[in-house]
Amino acid sequence: MDALTLALGSLGLMLVLLALRLPIGVAMGAVAFLGFWYVRSFDIALSVLRDTPFVFAASWDLSAIPMFLLMGAVAGNSGIGTALFRAALAWFGWMPGGLAVATNWACAGFGAASGSSVAAAAVMARLAVPEMLKNKYDKALATGVCASGGTLDALIPPSISFVIYGIFAEVSITKLLIAGILPGILTAAVYMAMIIIRCWYNPSLAPPIVYEDRAALWRERWASLAEVWPIVVLVMGVVGGLYAGVVTPTEGGAAGALLAIVIGLLQRKLSWGGLVDSFKDAVTTTSQLFFVGMGAIVYTKFLALIGAAEMFTNLIGSWAVDPLLLVIAISLIYVVLGTFMDPLGMILLTIPVFVPMMVALKLDLVWFGVLVVKYIGISLLTPPVGFNIYVVATATNNEIPLRTIYRGCYWFLACEIFIMALLIAFPQISLWLPNSM
Repeated sequence: MDALTLALGSLGLMLVLLALRLPIGVAMGAVAFLGFWYVRSFDIALSVLRDTPFVFAASWDLSAIPMFLLMGAVAGNSGIGTALFRAALAWFGWMPGGLAVATNWACAGFGAASGSSVAAAAVMARLAVPEMLKNKYDKALATGVCASGGTLDALIPPSISFVIYGIFAEVSITKLLIAGILPGILTAAVYMAMIIIRCWYNPSLAPPIVYEDRAALWRERWASLAEVWPIVVLVMGVVGGLYAGVVTPTEGGAAGALLAIVIGLLQRKLSWGGLVDSFKDAVTTTSQLFFVGMGAIVYTKFLALIGAAEMFTNLIGSWAVDPLLLVIAISLIYVVLGTFMDPLGMILLTIPVFVPMMVALKLDLVWFGVLVVKYIGISLLTPPVGFNIYVVATATNNEIPLRTIYRGCYWFLACEIFIMALLIAFPQISLWLPNSM
C-alpha cells in the first residue's frame, strides 16, 4: 500500500473515531498504533507507544504550558477580570455600544494575563452580559462580543496555542509569542470599529450611557487604573522579558505565575482556597493537553515513517505555483475542520502535513503560525462545534438561546474575513515585531 493511501486512510479512520466521540488523543494514538503494526510489526508499535509519552512529556519547552496556565488561573481567581472590565467601562463606556467595546478590550487585557480563550469568554460573560442586558443591549450583541472577544486570548501572549505550534513546527516560541501582539491588537481594533459603527447606525442595539457628572467619571477612571496597574506590570514584565531576550518562554511563564501570586496576595484578592484551585486548574488542563499531545506525536511519527510529509509536499508543489493559492487552500481546510474539531486537535493534526509544504515554498513559519492560531480562534465561533458559544451559554445559565449567540458572532466572523485578508496580504503585520527583536 502506497504512502498516499495509508495517509488518507489513517485520516479517514481518525475522523470516523472522532465522529464516534472518541477523545482526540486516543483517536490519533490508536490510528498510529494500528499503522505501525501494519507497516512494521506489533512489537515496534508497542515500543513506540511505550516510549513516546515519556519523551514528549520530558520536553523542556513544554514546561512553558503549565506555567502559563498557572499564571492565567491565578489571574482569574484574583478578580483580574472584574478589575479590567471596570477600567474598560470607565474609559470606553461613553462610546456608541460602550459596554460592548469595554467588554472587547477587557477580553484583550484578560488574554494578556491568561492565554485561555475559554476562560476569557466565561469570565466576561458572567461579568458583562448581565450589565449589558440591564442597559437594554441586544442579546446577540451582548453574548457575541463575549464569545468573540475570548478568541483574542489565543493571539495575545501568553498563548498556549503558539507554544504547541512552536514545538511541533520547530519554530522559535518566543518569536511566535511576540508575533501575536500586533494581530491581536488589530483584531480588537476591528471588532471595536464594527461595534461602534453598528451601534451608531442603529442605537436600539445598545442604548447610549449618559454620564451626568463628568467630574465623578474622571475620578472613576483614575481609580480604575489603580486596580489594573499591577496587571500592566505583570504583562509588560513577561512580554518585555521575552522581547528583550532576557527570559525564555518557560522562564517568563514561571516568573509571570510567581508575580501573579505575589500581586494577588499583596492586594488581598487571592485567598488560600483560590490559590489551591489555581494549581488544580493548571494541573488538570496541562494533563488534558499533554494527553492529546502524546497521541499527536505518535501519529506524527507514523506519518514520518510512511513519508507522508514529502509526499504531500510534492503533491502540492505540482500545482501550487503561486504560494497564495496554497495559503487559500489551507485556509479553507482549517475553516472546514474548525466546524467539528477541537482547536488543539486541529493544530496537532495539520502541522505535520502543512508545515513541510510551507518550508518547500519558502514561506515564513512564524507568519504561518499566526494564521493557524487565528483560524483556531475562528473555529471557536463556527457552528456546530463553537466551543466559546457553549461556554457563554453555560456562563449565562442557558437563559439565552444558542441561535441568538451564534447570530451575534456572525458580525465578528465577517470582521475575521477582513482581518485574515490583511494578515495574508501584509505578512509584516505579524513579522515586524519578532524581526525587530
